[in-house]
Amino acid sequence: MTQHRHTALEDVHALLIGSSFIAVGLTLLKAAGLVTGGVAGVALIISYLSGGWPVGVVFFVLNLPFYVLAQRTLGWTFTVKTLATNLLLAGLAWGMPYWLKVSHVDPIFSAVFGGTIIGMGILALARHRSSVGGIGVLALYLQERRGISAGKVQMAADCLVVAAAFFAIPFDKLLLSIASAVALSAVIIANHKPGRYAGY
Repeated sequence: MTQHRHTALEDVHALLIGSSFIAVGLTLLKAAGLVTGGVAGVALIISYLSGGWPVGVVFFVLNLPFYVLAQRTLGWTFTVKTLATNLLLAGLAWGMPYWLKVSHVDPIFSAVFGGTIIGMGILALARHRSSVGGIGVLALYLQERRGISAGKVQMAADCLVVAAAFFAIPFDKLLLSIASAVALSAVIIANHKPGRYAGY
């Protein structure tokens, strides 16, 4: 079966959808006082422990070495799309409090659905050669070059990051944050298999 690369318009559409899913999922997690995995989770933890360092600035600084890794191992196209995705997420993070006000959300629903929709966003990005940076870059690199499941790498890293939040959030929210990380990674494990989307 002949495979065709996505068009530029399809890529833009996917980056918008993927970034929007992630932004909504993060909004749900934040409303429930939960923590996510990856570099975003590390940035949140550092912000909590530092007394309020800007999460966006910390996230950008932590991502710098992963942009270098992305350029050297996955190419300029992937790196540029990843940078574009991060700019989209920054804009959505700024606007989301004005567009979506969550006064109450069940923590269990937030953990499961929030994690799942973030996973769907990451999946959409991965299928169009982009990511949110950080661990996602390493996970995609290991899957493409070593055949190691990106979802399993993401899950392991996310669980370690969320476990580190033990020092920043209550224990019950820590457990729900781990459940959220598992829900996120389960989407990628089930839907992003090595070689399945070659050429895309």
